[in-house]
Amino acid sequence: QVQLAEYGGGSVQAGGSLRLSCERSGPYVLTYCMAWFRQAPGKEREGVAAIDADGSTTYADSVKGRFTISQDNAKNTLYLQMNSLKPEDTAVYYCAAESDAVVCASDYAATLAYWGQGTQVTVSS
Repeated sequence: QVQLAEYGGGSVQAGGSLRLSCERSGPYVLTYCMAWFRQAPGKEREGVAAIDADGSTTYADSVKGRFTISQDNAKNTLYLQMNSLKPEDTAVYYCAAESDAVVCASDYAATLAYWGQGTQVTVSS
């Protein structure tokens, strides 16, 4: 059973930065797709970024150039570096994972099999 735990959320002013972390525990598999998605109150889930086992990344247009997804395989940890934050980035951010996902891309982040509990990010203007 895969378990995911997010850390690093908080409150920041517009233009600031935050780094989210997601620690993965459970079976060790080389072929994980790892991703982040977010959900703001009253809005649909939005895929933010994804990274496949080869390190290829995809991003939502809304965060391109501002967010960077990365992973440390030795630590089984996924990261999301968020720079130039905007009030519209305010949401609960979730880490997601699946081994041998059919599609590993930001648009499909919320379709992955395993999710963390989420961490709140609040950006004030």
